[in-house]
Amino acid sequence: MSRKPVHLAVYDTYADWETGYATAYLARAGYEIRTAGPTREPVTSVGGLRVQPACALDDVRPSESSLLILPGADLWTETSAADAAGGDDLAPFARKAREFLDAGVPVAAICGATAGLAREGLLDDREHTSAVSFYLAATGYGGGERYADADAVTDRGLITAGPTEPVAFAREIFRLLGVYDGEVLDAWYRLFHDSDAEAYAVLEKAQASG
Repeated sequence: MSRKPVHLAVYDTYADWETGYATAYLARAGYEIRTAGPTREPVTSVGGLRVQPACALDDVRPSESSLLILPGADLWTETSAADAAGGDDLAPFARKAREFLDAGVPVAAICGATAGLAREGLLDDREHTSAVSFYLAATGYGGGERYADADAVTDRGLITAGPTEPVAFAREIFRLLGVYDGEVLDAWYRLFHDSDAEAYAVLEKAQASG
């Protein structure tokens, strides 16, 4: 079955460990992972990985995508003279997230990217999570009452998670896109989050029958 690509945002200081589970298993499920940077100039992750974006953010269209993934980055919280709340350099990515959601195409944001979405007003009327509640409160957003102490949260096409939950983040992505569901999704999570050896047998059986 032909699937539209998944777009992974990349920018200097992006947290390369936060999206690896999601992108690896999406690729195994047949999704093309297309990196999107501020421009097509190379960027460098917080771990020192140099990435050449496949496309520039301005060229990304929701109608041509299955999902936009926004990883955390130091730049989401660094302050600048132009924006005392921080995240000024990456604000275009938050605006692109709004464009996706308005078009009915899902967005997944983890760690610092949740602060960018908070500043954009995208968390004011959605259930969501992040690292801790006061991290988002510092943005001055209006969605504090909708904050949930959870590993990851999905609400109306938007997935949010904190920096210590890359496996739960991936789980919600798989659920939303229908990559895994039910017993298989639960087994995948138990294997990679809890090192549950019994879960491996469930995944093997599902793969053999699929």
